Amino acid sequence: MTPADLSRTVLHAVHRAVAENALRAPVPARVRVERTRPGGSGDYACAVALQLAGDAGLPALEVARILRERVAAEPGIGRVEITGPGFLSFTLDAPGDSDRAVLDAVRERGSAYGHGGALRDEVLQFHHAREVRAAVTADAVRRLVIAQGARVRISCEEAGEAEWGLLGVRVDAHGTPPVPLTPIRPVPAGATAGELLERLGADATRWGLLRPASHDRAPLGDELLVQGEANPLFRVRYAHARARALTRGAAALGFTAAPDGVPRTPDASPYDGPARPLLDLLADHPRVLLAAARHRAPDRVARQLEAVAHAFFDFHDSCPPLPSGDEKPSAAHRSRLALAEAAGTVLAGGLSLLGIRAPAHL
Repeated sequence: MTPADLSRTVLHAVHRAVAENALRAPVPARVRVERTRPGGSGDYACAVALQLAGDAGLPALEVARILRERVAAEPGIGRVEITGPGFLSFTLDAPGDSDRAVLDAVRERGSAYGHGGALRDEVLQFHHAREVRAAVTADAVRRLVIAQGARVRISCEEAGEAEWGLLGVRVDAHGTPPVPLTPIRPVPAGATAGELLERLGADATRWGLLRPASHDRAPLGDELLVQGEANPLFRVRYAHARARALTRGAAALGFTAAPDGVPRTPDASPYDGPARPLLDLLADHPRVLLAAARHRAPDRVARQLEAVAHAFFDFHDSCPPLPSGDEKPSAAHRSRLALAEAAGTVLAGGLSLLGIRAPAHL
């Protein structure tokens, strides 16, 4: 991680803190980081907490704690300390260590990678109208907040369509409950669940209803069924299926994935180059899921999956995980396969949170 990378990471943490209402202050145009002076702590230091404290109306030490929470888990950051009146001091990972940590986390957590306990203290009550997009959106929001540890109950103003069950929708109560509740009010679909299921099927219906932001109209045309790159749902599912096919192909050739298959150097990671955009997206996946849960915005997950699929194919085409012709499997192939498998796992987990199947074959 370069000083410029670290500066962007800290600035991103400020944006997140402001977006999540943890910090109320104007976001600076840039954040300056400097090499730690002799006798100081860590590799780099930053005074952004002192800079923001006045506008935030908080002590600099409290601002530093808010930012440390959002920086500490970022790839490339080994340790974050608060020193003096509120300086942030950063110790960086060796190149490649954070990349290996991301791939290990995906492998260990599987489809639950990115789930967490940030909302474990929240008990949520969502309420929606008797309308299919509202029902599907509420169901997706339920999945997202439960994945972050919340307890949730959903009510609908009256009994819904029988076909809602075929879309995976479950309603806990009907009528308006006498407790504080959060309304789910996307722009209506303009069609019934039965009509959409008959024309599109369950998976394409859910994607079509969830992919646009709630305040936008949901396009629900036959383009959702196109088996080609122009259809984002097909591209996401095809990327997942291709990742699974790579694992099968590697097994047939007698090798398996190895995240550290390529020797690292002091100044580089084996995943630099064409692999970097994909690995960065995988590292960012937990943050995206938490933001989607906090903002009740399943469309954020859909856009994340599209970005992962796009980066996967770019990586796959530039750095094939399988040998071709008479080429023998190498350490590079094992390393690339580990990244491809992690991408497939993230795609499957994200689709599951949207209530959409991820077939191993298309």
